[in-house]
Amino acid sequence: MANETLLVISGPGVSPYSARGLSQTLTPIQAAQNTRRTVNGSLIDISAAQFRKFRSTISCTDQNTPALDGIWPGEQVTVDCVATLSYKTVGGSPSRPVVPGSSYVEGAFTIYRPRLTMIVMNFAVQEDEYGAAISWSLDLEEA
Repeated sequence: MANETLLVISGPGVSPYSARGLSQTLTPIQAAQNTRRTVNGSLIDISAAQFRKFRSTISCTDQNTPALDGIWPGEQVTVDCVATLSYKTVGGSPSRPVVPGSSYVEGAFTIYRPRLTMIVMNFAVQEDEYGAAISWSLDLEEA
């Protein structure tokens, strides 16, 4: 089983039997959220476009340990995400590079998996010896 998961992480890779059934979240980084109220009470966005970046958490429980040896906070990796984004097919375009072969059209929208250059922020590995299960998570922010 060469492709047990859609997830690809440059450098360490994804070890066999460590990522089946994983989940991934994509959320805006905190610096992307900057709103203020006007004197009339309307809420407006005053965030700078260069801060519109993603934070991601990848987590899983499987049988083997993930390939995190040698990976430390601050290291840059390229991630072919499992999480998907979408945009209107007519008049729209992807905001991030597309993982080759991942995009498809559904109705009026194109759905794709982004390829993101990210910085490792933190990770955790927990092993349940008796249950023969290894839980892990990897926190990343877009570079």
